[in-house]
Amino acid sequence: MAKWMLTILCLWSVSAMAQYAGYKPLVNSEEFRREFAKTAQATQSIMCDFVQEKNLSMLEDKIVSTGKFWFKRDNKVRMEYFKPTYYLIVINGNNIKTKDSQKETKVSGKSFEQVNKMMIDCVQGTALDNKSFTTRLFENGQSYLVEMTPVTKSMQGIFKNINLTVDKKDYSVTKMDMVEQSGDNTVISFLHKQMNVNIKDDVFAIQ
Repeated sequence: MAKWMLTILCLWSVSAMAQYAGYKPLVNSEEFRREFAKTAQATQSIMCDFVQEKNLSMLEDKIVSTGKFWFKRDNKVRMEYFKPTYYLIVINGNNIKTKDSQKETKVSGKSFEQVNKMMIDCVQGTALDNKSFTTRLFENGQSYLVEMTPVTKSMQGIFKNINLTVDKKDYSVTKMDMVEQSGDNTVISFLHKQMNVNIKDDVFAIQ
């Protein structure tokens, strides 16, 4: 029985390392969970640049976009894309505004409540508390990797899994990889982060 269990664990470990090259399963997760939660609690705002890479099976080249990102407690997010085309998305509580060069749209976020919560949890570091996902933890020399697998039907219909890269130096999220059921994925890298800076509420205005 012990040999059988050891074989299963070894196979799981090999599979995990093959799935995430350069990472190994995090054996003792208590310190990570404690420090990750501590950082999340202390994070009141984030301002940074971002690079988004979208990989579509129907296209040979990935689509690369760049822009600015703002986050503020509670439940306020602004992503403003500047290249290759302009696009804006603002989440403020239960309301969402999107805008491109042609039109502006405002909708109630209640129909997207789980997606909104996922996005905010990933950014501010409370993803481990999101009951819509189960998590597995990995590490390498520089970072942790949090694999989030959806357990609710609504989220399973959108995502296969979401992977967060967390910097070992300050336990902040540096990258978010959203893998769709089709195999397409979107990777957002957060660069030049400024933590807990003063951000006016006007930045997240919906009206």
